[in-house]
Amino acid sequence: MSALQLIPAQRSELRSRAHGLNPVVMIGAEGLTRAVLAEIDRSLAAHDLIKIRVFGDDREARVAIYEAICDELDAAPIQHIGKLLVVWRPGEARLKENQPQDLGRHTPARRGAAPRTVTVKKPSGAPNRRPTRKDVTVLGNERVTAGGNVKRSRARPTSQKKKALA
Repeated sequence: MSALQLIPAQRSELRSRAHGLNPVVMIGAEGLTRAVLAEIDRSLAAHDLIKIRVFGDDREARVAIYEAICDELDAAPIQHIGKLLVVWRPGEARLKENQPQDLGRHTPARRGAAPRTVTVKKPSGAPNRRPTRKDVTVLGNERVTAGGNVKRSRARPTSQKKKALA
């Protein structure tokens, strides 16, 4: 497999998104093992854009690890500053050992799938009373707030420049 290729505007937008992220995977003295590669694959499937910290002082080894990650997982290299690597890949897990049937769990439902029933717990006014529980049906364009109320969600407006990238 080969790494994804991005245009500079896409890479710049992903770098700005990655600025506030913390590293989710750390590569230690053992280097890039199959277990570390599987964890990076799971993190990319969950988050799309991740930071990886590589402990080690050899720059050439870090560059080799960076290229191996991108080639093996079909990801796009975004940024390499010092011991931090930023990698992006849309979509699901690619490695065979990370597939849901191997992990023993089902794939999660799509976000916003409708209609679904949600149980809402609201604390009561008196401290010695139990919280009230209520089953609420939430449609695809609705969400449940932290207070337990159902609100209609709106699509966030995007700029014309970002629309041109897609």
